Amino acid sequence: MEILLWLVPPAVVTVLAMLWVGWWGRDGRGEVDRETAVRRMGEALGREPRVRVVVRPQPRERSTGVAVRAPRDKRAS
Repeated sequence: MEILLWLVPPAVVTVLAMLWVGWWGRDGRGEVDRETAVRRMGEALGREPRVRVVVRPQPRERSTGVAVRAPRDKRAS
């Protein structure tokens, strides 16, 4: 158990850094008044949805690494 004590300082520093970044980052968002938010939401809901066309290539026949001979014609023997 004593050998794990070396993990305590990095864990404390990590937690403090996460708390500091969380506190520091919250001021950057800014407040938007209710009317502006409602107007933006109405514009976003009124737009036509974007249609994405995904073209996927056809799957290739995978080789198993085993050679398979064509069946012999039994009448030719």
